[in-house]
Amino acid sequence: MSTTITPPKNEPSSAPRDQTATTPSTSTLGDFWQETGALTRRLFIQLQRRPSTLIAGIIQPIMWLVLFGALFQNAPQGLFGTDVSYGQFLGAGVIVFTAFGGALNAGLPVMFDREFGFLNRLLVAPLASRFSIVMASAIFITTLSLIQTGAIVAMSALLGAGLPNVLGLGLVGLIVLLLVLGVTALSLGLSFSLPGHIELIAVIFVTNLPLLFASTALVPLSFMPTWLQWVATLNPLSYAIEPIRYVYLHSDWSLSSVVMQAPWGSVTLGAALLLLLAFDAIALLLIQPKLRRTLA
Repeated sequence: MSTTITPPKNEPSSAPRDQTATTPSTSTLGDFWQETGALTRRLFIQLQRRPSTLIAGIIQPIMWLVLFGALFQNAPQGLFGTDVSYGQFLGAGVIVFTAFGGALNAGLPVMFDREFGFLNRLLVAPLASRFSIVMASAIFITTLSLIQTGAIVAMSALLGAGLPNVLGLGLVGLIVLLLVLGVTALSLGLSFSLPGHIELIAVIFVTNLPLLFASTALVPLSFMPTWLQWVATLNPLSYAIEPIRYVYLHSDWSLSSVVMQAPWGSVTLGAALLLLLAFDAIALLLIQPKLRRTLA
């Protein structure tokens, strides 16, 4: 007589199941910032190994302050405003142009990564978001620009240009941040569009000095011919320079303060900030299609 043995049915266990296998340890946003932090740390490690970039970026604007300030110290009285020395007038231009030059070079590390093949390794890596590559470069350049700005502000104070109050210093930092964001976006867009670093360096050289001389960094608008005044008022650098200059020279500033008399009308501090925001929005919109195709 044969008997059939049936296995006992699995009874539901009252013990709680381990949920660690179904619950992700980190969110996608957390992974994105972790990747951004790692890529940013890589750029700072490179800077630590080759600190000449930061050193030169601090020494050069200080030389501008000293040499240009001495060169134009005998300029006609009243050319730069009542009781305003050229050193006080020049400080804002040096701050903005230094930040602009650093942001314009933001695409070079990405371009070198392209040429040496490191960017391809990142593109095939299982990243939460490939936009962390762009974000890391932006954070790196912004940090360098703020360090350079702090050095220029300190040297300007030592040379007698004065120092804004705490709120004024915060506004200076905000203006530098807005300018760096837009220029960095354009530089990164160029780094993904141009074939190599030679072409990118050529673009930097071609645009650097013309934008400097076609702005109010070195001379006021009233000193320029009419056609150049119109060009300078189309230059985003002028809308970063004039608010910083006004904050340096006036302690009672407000968003309604007129910081520049353009050929087409008066420009207030608030309007200059809005124009910088518009410049950032246009720059980010321009590079979006290229970034999506490259990082897809």
